Amino acid sequence: MIIVHHLNNSRSQRVLWMLEELQLPYEIRHYQRDPKTMLAPAELRQVHPLGKSPVITDGDLVLAESGAILEYLVDRYGEGRFKPKAGTPEALRYLYWMHFAEGTAMPPLLMKLVFDTVEKKSPLLVRPIAAGIAQKVKGMIVTPNIRRHLDFMESELAERPWFAGDEFTAADVQMSFPLEASASRGGLDQRYPLLTHLLQRMQARPAYQRALAKGGPYELG
Repeated sequence: MIIVHHLNNSRSQRVLWMLEELQLPYEIRHYQRDPKTMLAPAELRQVHPLGKSPVITDGDLVLAESGAILEYLVDRYGEGRFKPKAGTPEALRYLYWMHFAEGTAMPPLLMKLVFDTVEKKSPLLVRPIAAGIAQKVKGMIVTPNIRRHLDFMESELAERPWFAGDEFTAADVQMSFPLEASASRGGLDQRYPLLTHLLQRMQARPAYQRALAKGGPYELG
């Protein structure tokens, strides 16, 4: 039995989605973030030394990292589904977007979350200085990079309905988290109609809805 060690409001939501698309049986073990620090609880270190989510166990296998988990699930259980045929242009795009999600799209979105927190929650005595620094960094580095990424993704979708090609794949599941983070705090709005429509199509999929119901509250600040 596959067990998903699921942290609320985290990347593990897309692992549940992938399992629902594959129609595989699985068990969820729920973990809650610390309400003050928003960090994962120490209990997750008993599953994986880094103490982060997502993590799955499948028999004796313990596997972390969203992209690795999705690729494992599709390769082992997909029976050719949710992944383009090897040697095709779609397969290369699939590989690219599987890595783009965390390697390129997420770092500036995480930086924005950090600097937004610095700006709003620094101690009162130093908050004006901290806020000024945070705003400067966001204006010079973070926001321009996020916009560049959104512009690039929007242009790519002008060529095809899904990230890898004409068919929905695990790359779309992997890309869902940066899109949702962008919609929450990164400026993804009606200026990007193709990305907005893609996110709506993702969230409307029955498997996504089933995963959301089973995973519990899912909000990205």
